[in-house]
Amino acid sequence: MLKEIMVSKVRVKLLQTFLYQPDEIFYVRQLVRKVGEEINAVRRELSRMEKANIVKKEPRGNRLYYYFNRDHLLYEDLLSMVHKTVGLGKEIIKNKSKLGRVKLVMFSGRFARRLPTEEGGVDLLVVGDINMQTLVKLVRTEEAKLEREINYTVMTKDEFNFRKKKRDPFLQGILLGSRIMIIGDQEDLVAKYGGG
Repeated sequence: MLKEIMVSKVRVKLLQTFLYQPDEIFYVRQLVRKVGEEINAVRRELSRMEKANIVKKEPRGNRLYYYFNRDHLLYEDLLSMVHKTVGLGKEIIKNKSKLGRVKLVMFSGRFARRLPTEEGGVDLLVVGDINMQTLVKLVRTEEAKLEREINYTVMTKDEFNFRKKKRDPFLQGILLGSRIMIIGDQEDLVAKYGGG
């Protein structure tokens, strides 16, 4: 199945486009502009992706629109991969050393899917000894691109472990929701006491 997904740079660019904006639908020429590739290469990859049930299409007026099939078996995995290679996730990974000693970074599943943040929820959780000036700059840049506010919380590792051990309702709400790990291991995030 993976060979059907990752065979070309055009397909990678298309996956990044579809999954970075999972609520959007795109027509062919719009995709050509977004991915910066030849129209025939884009059409060929869309056809292959459609045969593999990765994308679906629907006619609207005189245009054919494409969108990612959220029922695809690898939707969650691809969503995670894309958020590590574009946008804020990519910038956090690229600037990890400037951010300080980063232990964990996660996006809420709602943020990754571009859904509104639930009341009292967060889009981004960062755990470690963080250079806030660098983080704020990265978040503000992404907010401008997305044209929405990003709710984020930063905790030291000790604070995170303490709040997790005490079953802090705010942190429990984050841990019980769906998420995309950008840096760190899910096991470290949800393990009962977080270790040293």
